[in-house]
Amino acid sequence: MIIITGAAGFIGSCIAARLNREGFYDLVLVDDFSREDKYFNYKSKRFSNQVDRNALFDWLKGKEHLIQFVIHMGARTDTTEQDVAIFDRLNVHYSQRIWRFCVEHAVPLIYASSAATYGGGELGFEDSHDIITDLRPLNPYGRSKNDFDIWALEQQQAPFFWAGLKFFNVYGPNEYHKGRMASVVFHAFTQISQTGGMKLFRSHREEIADGEQQRDFIYVEDICDVVWFLMNKRKSSGLFNLGSGKARTFLDLSRAVFQAVGKEPKIQFIDTPEDIRDTYQYFTEAPMTKLRQAGYDKGFTSLEEGVGTYVDKFLLREDYL
Repeated sequence: MIIITGAAGFIGSCIAARLNREGFYDLVLVDDFSREDKYFNYKSKRFSNQVDRNALFDWLKGKEHLIQFVIHMGARTDTTEQDVAIFDRLNVHYSQRIWRFCVEHAVPLIYASSAATYGGGELGFEDSHDIITDLRPLNPYGRSKNDFDIWALEQQQAPFFWAGLKFFNVYGPNEYHKGRMASVVFHAFTQISQTGGMKLFRSHREEIADGEQQRDFIYVEDICDVVWFLMNKRKSSGLFNLGSGKARTFLDLSRAVFQAVGKEPKIQFIDTPEDIRDTYQYFTEAPMTKLRQAGYDKGFTSLEEGVGTYVDKFLLREDYL
């Protein structure tokens, strides 16, 4: 029996789809299932139980010996939310309970951290444990993820295998429900479909041209590949970056979407909203040495290939993984 928290969400539902493809159907899907806009993320999945996130620990009583793995993707991910108490409850304290359960019952754990922990990148983006306490995330979401990473590394007792995955900019199917927090690929496709053009944030730094802000974009199927690898190999515990390893500009991404929909690029620049301007990241790129040293040797999907697949197989068809 494999527990997946956040199973109705973007990455969690894609991981459930991957496990189904690998022949695993005894899945326990955990989430807040009250949101109707997430229903199609898990509707077609094969699973044995569906458990509300607030009822999980009561539901587990007496079933502890049946749990083979916990994949903890559930979190509050809104980078514009400023209520620290929400992040403490959902991203820190809940994750601590998951960790303690895995320790007590000898269950391996994979959980979602975030590249938001790196803040503005002043200390770089190395997934070294040595710099965790010096990182300065730019928003409460990033701080909550870093707070839990720090707490996990301080624990004298840990699951016999655990991995905290620092996701960079993930895009792909099953993110229809995310609204403002959906990927730039999703928003680009929506804008181009509705208006024929794309608006990008203007650069507010003199040394960086408009549209030349860079992110490490990673296709969600690559996330699933890495999770599958770690579930099977369990070689090294710790924090791991999870990006493509190559930063690309927003202009690159926009052009890839225009190409995928068969339109000539038509791009305008607008001011970055003031509520996120001071905390806006201008560059992220994931050094992937640590994951490679753990034995993961598969290549990552290029931006053009990932965008093409996402647009053609999912967005144009309004389909789900």
